[in-house]
Amino acid sequence: MKIIGIIGGMSWESTLNYYKYINQGIKSRLGGLHSAKLCLVSVDFAEIASLQQQGDWSQMTAILVQAGHALRAAGAECIVIATNTMHKVATEVEHEVGLPLLHIADATGQALQAQHHQQVALLGTKFTMQQRFYLERLERLGIECLVPTLAEQDDIHRIIYDELCQGEIKLQSKQRYLDIIARLHEQGASAIILGCTEIALLVEAQDCNVPLFDTTALHAQAAVEFALSSY
Repeated sequence: MKIIGIIGGMSWESTLNYYKYINQGIKSRLGGLHSAKLCLVSVDFAEIASLQQQGDWSQMTAILVQAGHALRAAGAECIVIATNTMHKVATEVEHEVGLPLLHIADATGQALQAQHHQQVALLGTKFTMQQRFYLERLERLGIECLVPTLAEQDDIHRIIYDELCQGEIKLQSKQRYLDIIARLHEQGASAIILGCTEIALLVEAQDCNVPLFDTTALHAQAAVEFALSSY
């Protein structure tokens, strides 16, 4: 079994689910008392969030590269960045650390392809929804992404940082997300990407009648496949 290296803490609320999903995946595949071989470096999200607001992506890259080197020194054989937004610097991290990086947008796009979705909608932080690093990755796989209106993006982003990343689940916020999802579905999205690892803490498949693609679960599944690829 290969050793998975996780850069977590962005936020730790969603990193918990990475650990759970990866271990559940290994146990499901191998049975018995099997669990994942993994290393975790958890960063201080307050520092990352502050740098995001400042637009200092070079310093954020340096932090994740340092975390990646620590994982490699601990024996990790791949890197999993346990957040969507910070995949903006994924290419640089992979290059500097020298380990294969399992990209969250690739895992999501492949799952969408498998179910023949060509036009979907993307929910996430403003960085993920407004910048091209995530959308372009999906477009390479032939998937077109709709994004919420600017006002909707403001609400989505605020709820992620002010509530979900702090472990707060509010019914009115859940309803706001469901209203946005319903409008995007009416606009033509055949599925919704939960493109922030915290969103699945708020919205689940049973909450609406449009397919939801939980990027946390899909990314964790890709990590399981990597770990067992030569087992």
